Amino acid sequence: MDDYRRVADEVAAEIAAGRLRPGDRLPTQREFARRRAIAASTAARVYKELVRRGLTVGEVGRGTFVRAAAPSLDPALAEPAGSRVDLELNFASVPEQTGLLAESLAPLLRPGVLASSLGPVGAAGTPLARGAVAELLAHGDWRPDPERVLFAGNGRQAIAAAMAAMAAPGARVGVEELTYPVVKAIAGRLGVTLVPLAVDAAGLVPEAVEAAARRTPLDALYLQPTLHNPLSRTMPVARRAELADLLARLDLYAIEDAIWSFLRPDLPPLAALAPGRTVLVDSLSKRLAPGLTLGFAVAPASLGAGVSTALRSGGWTPMRFALDAAGRWLSDGVVDAVAGAKRREAAARQELVARHLGEFALDSDPHSFSCWWELPPPWRADTFVAAAARHGIAVTPAAAFAVGRRRAPNAVRLGLASPPADVLARALSTLAGLARSAPEDQIAE
Repeated sequence: MDDYRRVADEVAAEIAAGRLRPGDRLPTQREFARRRAIAASTAARVYKELVRRGLTVGEVGRGTFVRAAAPSLDPALAEPAGSRVDLELNFASVPEQTGLLAESLAPLLRPGVLASSLGPVGAAGTPLARGAVAELLAHGDWRPDPERVLFAGNGRQAIAAAMAAMAAPGARVGVEELTYPVVKAIAGRLGVTLVPLAVDAAGLVPEAVEAAARRTPLDALYLQPTLHNPLSRTMPVARRAELADLLARLDLYAIEDAIWSFLRPDLPPLAALAPGRTVLVDSLSKRLAPGLTLGFAVAPASLGAGVSTALRSGGWTPMRFALDAAGRWLSDGVVDAVAGAKRREAAARQELVARHLGEFALDSDPHSFSCWWELPPPWRADTFVAAAARHGIAVTPAAAFAVGRRRAPNAVRLGLASPPADVLARALSTLAGLARSAPEDQIAE
């Protein structure tokens, strides 16, 4: 008998039309049978069919709920979002994270608790959140003072606030010669000039900082010591110590972007070596997910008021609900558990890179969710990006990261985090085939 399938089709149509929304609870099977004038056994088969189709999920002791739609392979935040395989956007996801996040979030949804979490909050956040972030960032004997922790809606806002506090319009901020593209946009809006500084295998070169400062004083530095974007290089402790000494000698402050540091918890942040000279900026977007994120900055006492003012004036203070959710995730061990799973996932994806692209000139790290690819001749970055796009794969050219008038290297960055592993493997295989061919082989007839 197909009656149960017809009823399931009706419920599916209600879900598709939005009359039943993700998270809505369906009536009990007995109540459903009564409303639809069907047998209880038919209602049971309807509910089983809805689960089989992936439209609902049953939770023991709670009931049956409408499930969220399956995510598209094109991330919702992609800019542009037309590619089938996005190796530009770089947000990792692991299977266990949704369940862990939901379980810890549930107490916030109780009416008495939710009322508080929907109220306003300032850049200083709450004592619970400050203490949890201080514990998250602690390394060895160093633990930031919770009173020095400030919050933003996301990491980019925290970077902007730190730069605004350090550098007035017309100021000069030193950066690695290849840097996070958003920092270039932030500097442009603030009227700040970025000064490209040389890097080597160990990261930012101290002598390059000193030489630039001698020519024209620098007002600040922005750098990514751990798993640098786009080069995936990590600065060893000895180089961090050199830079800490240099900051003191030049009377210079630095913004340390620690967004990927959770993948290398063995290394101390620069802020641990130069706490009075460094604003450490981090967020939960890479550790957890981009949809409900939180940025934070640990600022020395001399800069705390300026960073706080910039957060308020920019409208960059956090949402209270995100802050309370993050406080629970941090305190319950959820962030540590998800970060550990993502470290394992990064290693697995680097194995895919080695398998498919091992013959090429790559700059990467076993802990990283990206890799830097120096393309073989006769490929140029622009023609390779165009050829990859014709195969439905989006990659980022080196020019997106180059600072100033420096000629961009003939390279692309591959973000490994966003696609499912099997999709990533196929994309890497396709890109390897492209690189073995010549640009003229890809011209459509």
